[in-house]
Amino acid sequence: MSNHEFPFEIRDIDPIINKELLQDFRGERTGFIQVGEKKWCFPVKFKDHLPSFYNFKVRPDDVWIVTFPRSGTTLTQEMVWLLANNLDYGRALSVPLVSRFPFLEAFCLFHPEVHAEFLAENRENEEKYKSVEKLSESICTHLDEMEGRRFIKTHLPLTLLPKNLLTAGCKVLYIARNPKDLAVSHYHHTRLIRVRDFRNDFPKFWNYFSNNLINWAPYWEHVLEAWEKRNEENLLFLFYESINENVRKTISEVQNFLGVNFTDEQLSTLNEHLKIDNFRKNKSVNFNAWSTLGIFNENEEPFIRKGKSGDAKKYFDEELEKKANEWIEERLKSTDMKFPNFQ
Repeated sequence: MSNHEFPFEIRDIDPIINKELLQDFRGERTGFIQVGEKKWCFPVKFKDHLPSFYNFKVRPDDVWIVTFPRSGTTLTQEMVWLLANNLDYGRALSVPLVSRFPFLEAFCLFHPEVHAEFLAENRENEEKYKSVEKLSESICTHLDEMEGRRFIKTHLPLTLLPKNLLTAGCKVLYIARNPKDLAVSHYHHTRLIRVRDFRNDFPKFWNYFSNNLINWAPYWEHVLEAWEKRNEENLLFLFYESINENVRKTISEVQNFLGVNFTDEQLSTLNEHLKIDNFRKNKSVNFNAWSTLGIFNENEEPFIRKGKSGDAKKYFDEELEKKANEWIEERLKSTDMKFPNFQ
């Protein structure tokens, strides 16, 4: 296979839509693209790197977490890494999760102009400046050269990931979250992080989300193509709602999937470690490093928010609730997938 093989058409998004998106998502300065028949949506920088993700060399002992953003990704990363690394809390607390469990396409989110702004803001501190420099570098080469077992996070849909991801022997976990809660969480995240920097209200964000005009959309295609592969031997499909309802039960399920075995006491300790109040204060998982580099906007909700299900109701007025429910019901008609405890 050629290193450049990529069987999906990449095209710029409609100029009128692009102009509107740029007004609201101010962390992107050039524009957006759509990929393939499903019109996967990304910032333009992805255009040059999607083939390298698609042709990325998978290893049999890799562990991947694949999600649509804000689906419980960070919690699952920490759980998986600890279970696969003999519950090494010392290393987990001293080495940031972003280093232990790299985010495959994160560098594509850093527009050159925005990256230059971050560099300028951190130029007085050599250590911070070097940290910012690395943020826009491709991680694929780093992963290719990495020794030992690799842990990789991505929000890319399975379609755009290596074709042998589920057959090479590596372990893949997919986490799905109901669209209402996910959209609210994603809305706050895009306001917080300056590489997204959304500057409008939630109804406008929902409009983009439900019309597949946010990064990594379309949401339904992302989730449902993973659901269709849920019975693959090396894929564990989880619902955020189920994790949230019983983290301890999920820990046991993930332990079995990874082929490790710990005592009930050890698993209870991990459960305590993952509780939202402890998690929120944990500088290794709450992207504290990005905060110190100025990548987060001030006066926005934190990276680790509430960790709850069903909290989205207050964001939907009667009209938006009706519209959202119709959109959800229409898409669920074509599948047997149901979100646990979803209203």
